[in-house]
Amino acid sequence: MSVLNQASPSTVLSDAALTLRPSACPGLLRIVAARDGGICRIKLPGGELSAAQARAVAQASARYAAGVIELTNRANVQVRGVKRGDEAALIAALVDAGLGPMPATGAGNAADRTVADNAVETGIADAVDAEGENATDATIANAANTEADSKSAADVLAAAAAAAAADDVRNVMISPAAGRDPFALFDTRPLCAELLTMLQSEARFAALSPKFALLLDGGERLARVDHPHDVWLAASQEADGVRFVFGLAGCPPVSESAGSLAHNERIAPDKPRADGTGALAAILPSQVTALVRALLLTFLDLASADATRMRHLLAAHSVNAVLSHAQRYLDFPLTQNAKLAKWHRVAPADASLRLGAHAQRVAETWHVGGQPSLGRLDADTLNGLATLSQQHGNGTLRLTPWQSVLLPDIATHAVPTVLSGLNTLGLACDPAQAITRLIACAGSSGCAKGLADTKSDALRLAARLPADVDVHLSGCSRSCAAAHCAPYTLLGAAPGLYDLYRRDGQPGFGQCVARQLTIGQAADMLERLARSDTDA
Repeated sequence: MSVLNQASPSTVLSDAALTLRPSACPGLLRIVAARDGGICRIKLPGGELSAAQARAVAQASARYAAGVIELTNRANVQVRGVKRGDEAALIAALVDAGLGPMPATGAGNAADRTVADNAVETGIADAVDAEGENATDATIANAANTEADSKSAADVLAAAAAAAAADDVRNVMISPAAGRDPFALFDTRPLCAELLTMLQSEARFAALSPKFALLLDGGERLARVDHPHDVWLAASQEADGVRFVFGLAGCPPVSESAGSLAHNERIAPDKPRADGTGALAAILPSQVTALVRALLLTFLDLASADATRMRHLLAAHSVNAVLSHAQRYLDFPLTQNAKLAKWHRVAPADASLRLGAHAQRVAETWHVGGQPSLGRLDADTLNGLATLSQQHGNGTLRLTPWQSVLLPDIATHAVPTVLSGLNTLGLACDPAQAITRLIACAGSSGCAKGLADTKSDALRLAARLPADVDVHLSGCSRSCAAAHCAPYTLLGAAPGLYDLYRRDGQPGFGQCVARQLTIGQAADMLERLARSDTDA
């Protein structure tokens, strides 16, 4: 191995990690203000939430916020309506429940104060108001001055920033049925854990954007592989065993026969293109973590100061240049494999498997799923889900990137009871239910940029939504609620009025087919469009 391969990159925190990031995504340690209060986003490893942690989130939400809990399109959970002045208490409760980033110091050593503890005790949350302005210097200084010990404000801020950065990088998506899906080629859960540890252990990765994300696809049928990622890896069955093919700035290519996934491959404005690089090379499962590390270090080495995503790097450097640079950090050969140019994911992905009961790999066990209305829960509902998982499952919930919940490891005899329990809690368990085919952002009731009350309007649309039609309601062009482009998008234009877009294979929302529609008019237009598609 060369000296360069043996050398580690600098472990000194980058400038990005030493400053509270302006207008950054919400995190557990970075509460961002919105029209309806603060937003605290909790990143879940592999989308998993234990029953005890679910209860902690429910209790904290009811005590320190408005009691509104949202499931996100990256299988995370966020608390909305955090009360001003209660940010530190909320963070402390969530960190105590084990929901924070990995400690920066030795875990279990009582003499050490973890970085997360430092951040909590300062009460610092990167307070960004509804218009996206940063907190004033005085606000930050006052928060820092609440530190009871003799640490300087600069030390406290650095600790808080380091903890927030460790939280930011926890962006690895796997299937909610990983390890249980009968069609999976590989159980990605251990690899996901390795990647999360690596991301948080190397200080240099603090410079990555909070949006920089990885996909680890084990070949499951229940998989969201149409969300573009900066680096994606997908299991592939080869003659001599499973390999992981990988690509950059996009999604695993899907065959034309891959079923329901095909119509969702396009994505919303300002998101990475879904076609990306295609498959570049294939590696052993044991080489995945090293490869991802090399690619991330390459990004940090080569990307310009204003580049935040892998697509920005590829706009300035060829794929071969990127792979050649990554080779410096690897002790196995990495070259683009031309034979993979036409590689595609063979197994069709079926989003409907997130709903209802479906058999797992182990005989006589099932995962049972339901979708809360528009991805929102209250504290009582989350407590009810925790109880169901403890009484009939394995005591965990698996959140999905469709803003739904999966209860794994349900015995056959308990399936009817769990389905009934989910329905009683108000979750939809049948893909025929219209509410499972609607996505809506916070809208004007929760976001200053929203031009329409998308949540309320989506509930009105649900009553008239044609069968088999999927619609995304977005209060503005940022498309926060969806990382892909739905077949139809209603883009807010004014209170109660929307422009209707139809996906036509082009980037963005697609073709605008009508403007300034009321919800009733939009329902009529969707009915006509759906009928014309059927007749075509």
